[in-house]
Amino acid sequence: MLTPRSLFQEILDHDDAFRLFCSVAAGGEAQGGWENGRIAALVPPAERGLAPRIARHGADEDKHGRIFRALLKKRGLEPVPVPPETDYTMLLERRGIGLAHERLRTDEPLTVEDIVVYLAHSRVTEQRACEQMRLLCRHFGDHPYMGRAMRMIARDEDNHLAYCHEELLRLAAAGYGRTIQRTLHACALAEIRVHRDVSLAVMARMGRVLGWSAARSALLVAGIHAVYVHERLVGRRRMETLRMPARRDALGGPASPAPEYA
Repeated sequence: MLTPRSLFQEILDHDDAFRLFCSVAAGGEAQGGWENGRIAALVPPAERGLAPRIARHGADEDKHGRIFRALLKKRGLEPVPVPPETDYTMLLERRGIGLAHERLRTDEPLTVEDIVVYLAHSRVTEQRACEQMRLLCRHFGDHPYMGRAMRMIARDEDNHLAYCHEELLRLAAAGYGRTIQRTLHACALAEIRVHRDVSLAVMARMGRVLGWSAARSALLVAGIHAVYVHERLVGRRRMETLRMPARRDALGGPASPAPEYA
């Protein structure tokens, strides 16, 4: 029976498939770390109080990249280059979502509107990250060496999402409400399309590595398209709404270390 657990177990049990999975994940986290680091350095004067939280976000993402690389090392595996069609972060940028890397490479301070774009983009992508990590923790939270890593990353992703909700609500109260809602809507629509495209690309590569039958591959493709249709019609609303998180100031401190993975 094809289930999320059986699918990931198959990936986990195969060195080449596991190497692709961890390499794609590590690459995305490293990009996120760099982006947040640059944004923290370019925060406008009116939002300087946000800079330490953005830097903490970036430090967490860097840590996650190290964790995925360490998981490879535990298996005696080396990372592989991330295929362009699976590069979630860059595909979002090409759709005009988030702050362009070309902009972040300059030394020109960002505007408050840029911070709104950054937070809205993060709110949407962190929703996805939280859901994916919760799924992995549900099925592999007690795994001998994957479990601890998954739980650590999941806690961080929950903090990131809480931080985005709180800061966007603060900016909405300051008069940016309509801009925030418009940006969240655009980000959500783009993200669910990119997520579909990346999922199809990753599953196609996994299918070749694992020798899946045409029927099994077709079933997975159909499932990915079904999820996309659902998200396009109704599921995206979970990415567009804002609510005050139970945990306030979730990134108000230094990043928690992960010495066992660093």
